[in-house]
Amino acid sequence: MFDSLSERLQGTLKRLRGQSRLTEENIQDTVREVRKALLEADVALPVVREFISRVKERAVGQEVVASITPGQALIKVVNDELVHVMGDANDGLHLNAQPPAVILMAGLQGAGKTTTVAKLARWLRERQDKKVVVASCDVYRPAAIRQLETLAGEVGVEFFPSDAGDDPLAIAEAALDHARRQYRDVLIIDTAGRLHVDAEMMEEIRRLHEGLNPVETLFVVDSMTGQDAANTAKAFSDALPLTGVVLTKADGDARGGAALSVRHITGRPIKFLGMGEKPTALEPFHPERVASRILGMGDVVSLVEEATRQVDQDKAEKLARKIKKGKRFDLEDLRDQLTQMSKMGGVNSLIEKLPGAGDLPEAVRNKAHDKDMGRMVAIINSMTPKERRHPEIIKGSRKRRIAAGSGTQVQDVNRLLKQHMQMSKMVKQFSKGGMGKMMKSLKGQMPGGRLPF
Repeated sequence: MFDSLSERLQGTLKRLRGQSRLTEENIQDTVREVRKALLEADVALPVVREFISRVKERAVGQEVVASITPGQALIKVVNDELVHVMGDANDGLHLNAQPPAVILMAGLQGAGKTTTVAKLARWLRERQDKKVVVASCDVYRPAAIRQLETLAGEVGVEFFPSDAGDDPLAIAEAALDHARRQYRDVLIIDTAGRLHVDAEMMEEIRRLHEGLNPVETLFVVDSMTGQDAANTAKAFSDALPLTGVVLTKADGDARGGAALSVRHITGRPIKFLGMGEKPTALEPFHPERVASRILGMGDVVSLVEEATRQVDQDKAEKLARKIKKGKRFDLEDLRDQLTQMSKMGGVNSLIEKLPGAGDLPEAVRNKAHDKDMGRMVAIINSMTPKERRHPEIIKGSRKRRIAAGSGTQVQDVNRLLKQHMQMSKMVKQFSKGGMGKMMKSLKGQMPGGRLPF
């Protein structure tokens, strides 16, 4: 996320760190580069102008003059202004209403609205312990209702049935009545994709809003459309009382123009980011954490939160006890670790949240593919329990059988076994208190371009 913007801003500010003091000249040079970086990231021009104005105003003020390290102070100014332009703090869902609290979803066709409904329902069920029911008022798109029904089943929430021949408002009112009678906490209404210039369709969603009186009206928009996403959200906001925006496909947005433009242009907060296709790939939007990622300072808070939710503590403690007793780290243990990592969003997601990740060699980042983890798990699953516990018995014929069973090559099996052996040595050193040796071993593998897992 935000790769190109992050790279440009980090490079610009890094050059400033070598300066002994801030002058009008080097501030102007830095601000000019920051402006170019924002424009290339497709940030809306009014947003860029205000951002640059505020940075310049603070950079030549007392904040920087009184700082011990002027270069770092300017980085803080840029960080603070990034946070400010994106909304200062997380603005969560406001569900303090007589149940069921209604959430109405609006947006263009193809923005990922139906998928987002399912993701949000799962998020509310798991994180907020809410009883959720979802309903589709999209009577125009073929199979839209069936799609939501399937997704609802996947995320474990109730689906209220509807039919393509029904009136959207009638569907919504029936779903609301059902949710009341069944004592559900939240009702999420999916609607048809529509353009803000389509008067008939906009009138339909206004009728839905009036009939349901939702506590949240969220606009779902594809972040990869850049500042167009913000402009479209503004048009909808003028026609409909939106309470927030959900940016989808943010994992594929290398520029970041939408995230940096939406709040300023619409006056509405970004509430969630869609970070992939998985049902779990939805995260609350925290401006301060996103700004930290953009400037290469990582997002340790999100990383810890994700680990707390996803890591199986019983398995972790069991492995710790096993290693402490001097027992070997076998392939079943490796598979468990890979599975836990996948639950936390995969290798790339973890790297993105680590401080200084931008300074990692490009070869390391490029080779940290999540598909490699899936391949490794498939290889381990193709082994017998005995082979997983005793990898030393895996020789020629076994390797060929395992490769055939996992749809991989013998070279892939060899690579996995080698990586497991290296990781086993590090775990063994760690169990003996050799943290220094383990870190030295880890550091030695980094230039080779492959992370040790």
